[in-house]
Amino acid sequence: METGAVIVAAGMSSRMGDFKPMLSIGTMSIARRVVTTLRQAGAGHVCVVTGYRADELERHLARSGAVFLRNEAYATTHMFDSALIGLGYMRSKCERVLFTPVDIPLFTSATVEALLASGAELACPVCEGRTGHPILMSAAVIDRVLTDSGEGGLQGALSRCGVPMSRIEVSDPGILLDADTPEDYAELLELHNSQLLRPVVEVSLARQQRLLDWRLAMLLSLVDETGSVRRACERMQYSRSGGWNAIRLLERELGCAVVESSQGGRRGGWSRLTERGRALLNAYNEYTRRVRQTAEELFDEYFPELVER
Repeated sequence: METGAVIVAAGMSSRMGDFKPMLSIGTMSIARRVVTTLRQAGAGHVCVVTGYRADELERHLARSGAVFLRNEAYATTHMFDSALIGLGYMRSKCERVLFTPVDIPLFTSATVEALLASGAELACPVCEGRTGHPILMSAAVIDRVLTDSGEGGLQGALSRCGVPMSRIEVSDPGILLDADTPEDYAELLELHNSQLLRPVVEVSLARQQRLLDWRLAMLLSLVDETGSVRRACERMQYSRSGGWNAIRLLERELGCAVVESSQGGRRGGWSRLTERGRALLNAYNEYTRRVRQTAEELFDEYFPELVER
């Protein structure tokens, strides 16, 4: 079952007095930590909706594995409007989507995995009797949210969607803590310093040099989605020359075409994956999923004292 994630990061951080997404939590920014946790827990597609200081944030996250969409009207709209942009984009790509504001960075991958394992159409994590983020939505729930009036924001839309909210109990105070104010940020830092470790696995295929990794896999997926290498590169803040160079290197080493293109003409050019390219992408994604699953099992076996409880 394909899983996606939507992170809304379009707001102006007025209460914090600083740009929240790029504040540091340990060695990572708030925004990068959220993306990393969601990807590590199994979200194959991660979309960040930007607005305020969008160029800066997108450059910062260019190598994080996220696709970027913009709420150009961020100064006059609400979080629900950004949510609609992200959910609308993900609806045709995933059967279930995780949603969170960017300023809740310390929920764990174990919490995300518990939500996904629940099989619920609509679910949120609960810690010490309080609900938090991320929220899990099925495609059917998203359809209803996308046509909702928006009264009461996302919470109001979910309350009217006709699907009861499943409450998934977790031992994870990170689901509750946001970074609205400097005091909130200090509390986040305190919790971060007390958290235990988890493995982070990135899979690359190489000969004498790296040929296929998560970044190129994401680019190939976006080429198939957009019908354009240029648009795919723009979505993930990848230079067009860099994107084409990575594709051509892969093709030379494999000895076959991965992307086929048509240049110009009355209807403009187009690009798409070849049959071999699509098979390669599917195999890489499934292989990566299995490697990460095995890494989690081995981590639990060899480092039991570090396993999150």
